[in-house]
Amino acid sequence: MPMIALTTAASVTPQAAQQLTAGFGKAITLIPGKSESHLMLSFQGGVAMSFGGKASNAAFVSVNCFGHAPREAYEKLTAAICELLQAVLDVPPENVFIKYSETENWGWNGYNL
Repeated sequence: MPMIALTTAASVTPQAAQQLTAGFGKAITLIPGKSESHLMLSFQGGVAMSFGGKASNAAFVSVNCFGHAPREAYEKLTAAICELLQAVLDVPPENVFIKYSETENWGWNGYNL
């Protein structure tokens, strides 16, 4: 039950959203037990952002997952996310922050898992 929310200065066109959806769908499988079938995505583009005190083409990604995953899986996911954002939105990896959150209580479909 992962949720990935992207906030970026880059414009997220419908074509870019489609590419990001496919890319995040593939990337989430780097986390054991996670798949695209339960992945929720949110894209917010065109946001005024600064990095290092200067306006820049930056991105903040929040990844929320039910349960726990090994650090190595998150390291692989970080690399995949940075590669995807550079390829699709031209956001350089050094301008990408990613926050990982794990939860033991996750509600879905009218009940908690």
